[in-house]
Amino acid sequence: MTKKYHIATYGCQANKADSERIASKLAKQGYQPASKIEDADLVVVNMCSIRQSAVDRVLGISAKFKKLKEKNPKFKSILTGCIVKKDRPRLSKRFDRILKFKDLLECQPEYQQKSIAFIPVSNGCNNFCSYCVVPYARGLLVCRDHKNILKEAENAVQKGFREIWLLGQKVNDYKSPIDSSVNFAKLLEITNKIPGEFKLFFTSPHPENFSDELINALAKCEKFGKLLNLPVQSGDNQILKEMKRNYTVEEYKSLVKKIKEKIPEIKLSTDVIVGFPGETEKQFQNTVKLFKETKFDNAYVSKYSPRPGTASWQMKDDIPLSEKKRREKILRKIFNDSR
Repeated sequence: MTKKYHIATYGCQANKADSERIASKLAKQGYQPASKIEDADLVVVNMCSIRQSAVDRVLGISAKFKKLKEKNPKFKSILTGCIVKKDRPRLSKRFDRILKFKDLLECQPEYQQKSIAFIPVSNGCNNFCSYCVVPYARGLLVCRDHKNILKEAENAVQKGFREIWLLGQKVNDYKSPIDSSVNFAKLLEITNKIPGEFKLFFTSPHPENFSDELINALAKCEKFGKLLNLPVQSGDNQILKEMKRNYTVEEYKSLVKKIKEKIPEIKLSTDVIVGFPGETEKQFQNTVKLFKETKFDNAYVSKYSPRPGTASWQMKDDIPLSEKKRREKILRKIFNDSR
């Protein structure tokens, strides 16, 4: 009988891209996809650990496994993705295996969307922002051979995909391991030259090292989709310092100005965290001021969630949840009113 698998994916586009590659590996082993976990012989949960709520979702889905095993004695479950050390003992009791899939970057994916191809250019991050688990869960930065990236993009375009998304945890730190002259700006330029009708997007850049060369490359790339998510995380310099973000509000605003001058039609979105440990009302108001001045086209506002293993885990989470919700509501209203 045909073995069936189901992949439950949580988190960002990088996890979605990993799941597409895991699906390819399973297909080569003779598995067929199942639309529901109840119909699967193997369930792979590709988890995110950015916030506790993401971990709670994994705990929720794993609660179903006992009944599934009773129904199907051959049922197996695998956990993969971004997993922090602190969560492993508890999660290992709920899954048959915790597995780190190797060599996913160079595995041919089974694309799950009809028009969008997610193409990782790198994995991991060297920045160690104080609130972020990515370096602990995914490791340090590893970049792909640019020739393999281009080959994958060319194949996707030939198959009719109309959106090419280049992915990295800090995508603008990309540098080809076989040719150091091919940085992210150069990678965009040569990807832009691929024949065919498609739009080019990327995520997620960091304001640090967002160079003039990269801005100029974006302005020249006619296939660039004119969408840019540029996470600011806070509008207060002291909080940015505590977050280990390595730029100031003034530098961020100057960067936004240069980008908009070069690409006037660009749609700019951002990520911001409210209620970071020690964030005073005055410091929050600096973020309010930035929101009013910058007029983002979209904004993703998150309430600070402490994650074990990160630097901020040692800080006192001293902002009540009710206050975090209030600050989140204020920023969302400013964004909605400006649309």
